Amino acid sequence: MINGKGMDFKAGRVDTSRPMMLPFRIAVGLLALLIFSILILSFVPPVSKDELAHHLALPKLYLKHGGMYEIPHMSFSYYPMNLQILYTVPLYFGNDIIPKLIHFAFALLTAWLVFSYLEPRIDRLYALSASLFLLSIPVIVKLSITAYVDLGVVFFSTASLLWLLKWAENKFKLRYLLASALMCGLGMGTKYSGLVSFILLTLLTPILYGRFRKNGSTGIIKPLGFGLLFFIIGLIVFSPWMARNYGWTKNPIYPLFAGFFQAESKGNAESVQEEGSGGRPLGIFVIRKEIYHEKGWEIALVPIRVFFQGQDGSPRYFDGKLNPILLILPFFAFFRRERESEDLKNEKKVLLAFALLFFAIAFCTRDLRIRYITPIIPPLVILSAFGVKRIYDWAGEGARTWPRRLKTCLPLLLAFVALLYNGKYIFEQFRYVDPLGYLTAEVSRDEYISRYRPEYPAIQFINGNLPAQAKVLFLFLGGRGYFCDREYILGDEGFSQLIQRAKTEQDIYSGLHRTGVTHMLIYHPLFERWAIDNFPDEKRQPLEKFFKDHVQVLFLRDGFSVSSLRSPES
Repeated sequence: MINGKGMDFKAGRVDTSRPMMLPFRIAVGLLALLIFSILILSFVPPVSKDELAHHLALPKLYLKHGGMYEIPHMSFSYYPMNLQILYTVPLYFGNDIIPKLIHFAFALLTAWLVFSYLEPRIDRLYALSASLFLLSIPVIVKLSITAYVDLGVVFFSTASLLWLLKWAENKFKLRYLLASALMCGLGMGTKYSGLVSFILLTLLTPILYGRFRKNGSTGIIKPLGFGLLFFIIGLIVFSPWMARNYGWTKNPIYPLFAGFFQAESKGNAESVQEEGSGGRPLGIFVIRKEIYHEKGWEIALVPIRVFFQGQDGSPRYFDGKLNPILLILPFFAFFRRERESEDLKNEKKVLLAFALLFFAIAFCTRDLRIRYITPIIPPLVILSAFGVKRIYDWAGEGARTWPRRLKTCLPLLLAFVALLYNGKYIFEQFRYVDPLGYLTAEVSRDEYISRYRPEYPAIQFINGNLPAQAKVLFLFLGGRGYFCDREYILGDEGFSQLIQRAKTEQDIYSGLHRTGVTHMLIYHPLFERWAIDNFPDEKRQPLEKFFKDHVQVLFLRDGFSVSSLRSPES
């Protein structure tokens, strides 16, 4: 250890001196303001699509049923559900705001991980600023005010990665490796994207052992043994969800790799609940070329565009928003590293490798959404903090000829630009979410939900007017069934197959009747466009006659209709 303001080259840590109090207090104040703002934005009813279709809807169905059960018409009901299990507790008491706070708690825990990692390696000011930056990144803010599960994956992936680095730092003590594998298993049990972290960290385990080992070569058996141990512990933690899916579908990670496992089709051939043809989803290159009509160079630049062009609610523009500085600052973390220890250099390489490889796998396996790559954000934030420190040191070297204040002004300017970008997004969220009207009771719960979910009045009609034993077929609702208190099924794909098989309108009615469907909730603009685009005249004629002879409209507003099925005799 070099005394005073020196560096411990053995541990790779900068000796932590007392931070400048004014910037530190400003950072604390901004962090408190940010947390308060997110809490205010969270205290409104859930209206996001995946909240209503999946993350809150499934726990509500399980509570109504008295436990977890198979729901073949909802493919997402086969996903792992660690966080949704937590959501069942507040939902049991009729509270659908607390699930958002649970989700936000995982963002706070991730910020704490980032702070804990950076504080001994730089200092408290940089560590706190990095945590503030992480929590204010637009996609993190958006996720923090919704009851999704992505922030759980971010926390568990980051914890697993940092525990693995701690394992290497602490002479490969077994408890750190076990803790890392445990966290990775919990991440897989939260969302299937955790499988990417699991694969990467399993492969990184023997590599880390080789890179950080101080006593020369140890052969290949021991590194591979550690990798195998990580793999086994992670799978054991994840195994309850694999066992559930194997019992239901013979595929432990259904609906992934359905062709490989040759899972049995969900539902019988006559059921409207049938999941679909099982065809593979279109890859990102096909989607961007054929659907978005992007040129080759535009597709090639997606890894850069994702940091600059993100827009909420736009699949073409990645359905989310990052901060461009996440692409720029990490490069400075590798600038002029002569005084760094080898361990710290290796840690930075591991952080960068994890981010790059995770992004590459996510990019090549499905249409890109920023939510799908959120586990790369904490490593990039950590590298950004190192980058700012490098810029700070570099600027300080010119203090003899440059204005003295440049040493602090340059990194402060970077921090200001980054936080200003994030702050603008948070301000826009206040305009979009508009929580104050609801919190001051100027807007009722029903009015607030109806403002964002135009199908809500139709669902209110269902809840207030249909018999308790009604079974409602949802068509082109995007699966948003959380607010529906009657039994419902999602039937877009199954209804399409029913029409394909039907020769008469009676065949359509009989097919629905066999499944127990008594009513339908339809969004007509999408339904009518779908019917015209997908069926020739000879198939549309029975469909039109079916609606004429067997469907009675009970409610119609803003393109949403609630109808009852009736036999010809009635």
